Amino acid sequence: MGKIGIVFFASLLFLLIIFPSYCYAAITKANPLSIGQTLGSPDGSYELGFFSPNNSRNQYVGIWFKNITPQVVVWVANRDKPVTKTTANLTISSNGSLVLLEGEQDLVWSIGETFSSNEFRGELLDNGNFVLRDEVSGRDLWQSFDHLGDTMLPQSSIMYDVPNNKKGVLSSWRSPADPSPGEFVAELTTQLPPQGFIMRGSRPYWRGGPSARERFTGTPEMDESHVSQFRISQDVAAGTGSLTYSLQRNSNLSYTTLTSDGSLKILWYNGSGWVNDFEAPRSSCDVYGACGAYGLCVTSNPPNCECMKGFIPKSDEEWNRRNWTGGCVRRTDLSCRLNSSAPTQDNNADVFDIVANVKPPDFYEYLSLINAEECQQRCLGNCSCMAFAYIDQIGCLVWNRELLDVMQFEAGGESLSIRVASSELAGSNRTKIIVATTVSISVFMVLVFASYWFWRYKAKQKDSTQPPMEASQDAWKKELQKQDVYFYEIQTILTITDNFSAENKLGQGGFGPVYKGKLQDGKEIAIKRLSSTSGQGLEEFMNEIILISKLQHRNLVRLLGCCI
Repeated sequence: MGKIGIVFFASLLFLLIIFPSYCYAAITKANPLSIGQTLGSPDGSYELGFFSPNNSRNQYVGIWFKNITPQVVVWVANRDKPVTKTTANLTISSNGSLVLLEGEQDLVWSIGETFSSNEFRGELLDNGNFVLRDEVSGRDLWQSFDHLGDTMLPQSSIMYDVPNNKKGVLSSWRSPADPSPGEFVAELTTQLPPQGFIMRGSRPYWRGGPSARERFTGTPEMDESHVSQFRISQDVAAGTGSLTYSLQRNSNLSYTTLTSDGSLKILWYNGSGWVNDFEAPRSSCDVYGACGAYGLCVTSNPPNCECMKGFIPKSDEEWNRRNWTGGCVRRTDLSCRLNSSAPTQDNNADVFDIVANVKPPDFYEYLSLINAEECQQRCLGNCSCMAFAYIDQIGCLVWNRELLDVMQFEAGGESLSIRVASSELAGSNRTKIIVATTVSISVFMVLVFASYWFWRYKAKQKDSTQPPMEASQDAWKKELQKQDVYFYEIQTILTITDNFSAENKLGQGGFGPVYKGKLQDGKEIAIKRLSSTSGQGLEEFMNEIILISKLQHRNLVRLLGCCI
């Protein structure tokens, strides 16, 4: 039994010598990392080793998420110079520098620093940070988090350190198969407060807006519902600032990356795949200066450019061709420029037009003021001040230059007060009055016509329920003939009353005048003429005739007849 154990141990030792381990705990002078070997983090989340992007022939040393397919590389050491030979190793040199050698010990990459200690080790930490550690003091002498590529992990940061001339940025890959630096860079500005920018070469490509502690004012979609949150810190006195992000849910794996086409993305792993939590730019409105100076990019579908109130397109021809980059110019000059001695409180003083739900413009200046009223008065008292905003968690911002890169959201964003000539808003008020008056008159006319047609409808309904006039008259004539009532022609009535002359008028009754007349046989009669304003209709008149014809009394004059 003892012999078997000795033989087994000897065989295992032989195998370990012939086939070294493929997963290292640390890199030392005695244990370099070669092609085909990897260095893992203690918790198994990350792995460092050699990789070939898109199965190319070039080899790079990088860090990626372990056991996740497809492979997501989060850091590359030798971005500018790939390994092209079949043998290479990452090791620690005699002067304490971390170096990448290929072939016959040709230098491909190094950290560019040397240290005097003799005890070093390269370790990959659980947060994805690769460090060079002094084993004697336990101090980290160098770390990959200070040399970011296109990706930032939750505990790494984009930063600036003005006194020490340091700047930590994200730089995109040239292409998905080439990790060398591309044309896009994501950085944090030194403004107060700072902004997040994506630069395309030397030109701005996307801007996040002034930062308000845990958010950028130009990214209202980055609210509390998102898994990841920004953290922006700034020490004005020390000349330093940094941006990090953290996860709000239980997920250990997340990364922020700047793609080769200039898109900034934050993704997190949900156990089965990557979820896109944030992306910028999202539309053409996000592209820096899309609508030019004093232009407002409205995030509709599709996005559209408008001139701010009081401004008109600089070139109608370009504007009509949907080339908005030329921007807008002021339509009416400011009162303070026309008469610099005029008091700011008179009726012709400049005013502010408030635009809601916007990303504040670039080129702002921070003023340490208590409230929005002070902010407005400070801007109004300076003719160079084009706009102001008082933003929660920031305070007072003013703009003394043209307003550039302003976009309006459907919801969220900030309120921006833009300085315009008083006549611009006065014209707007007159327009509102005219519109209100027009609407009121229109409503009144609609009500009048509706009432008229309702009256006509009711009248027709009433007429439809009554029998035809001819049928009614025939029925009345038959009824009156029974009472010996005679129907006179109108011409006969006109003749015997001398055409209703005033000389023949006997008096005035409740339903009309009464005239005297004489029949051909010499009999004198009284004729009552129904007035058109009496309110008595034809039906009431005929009913009255029938009623009177039936009455017989010595004090009543007998009814002889009628005329209709």
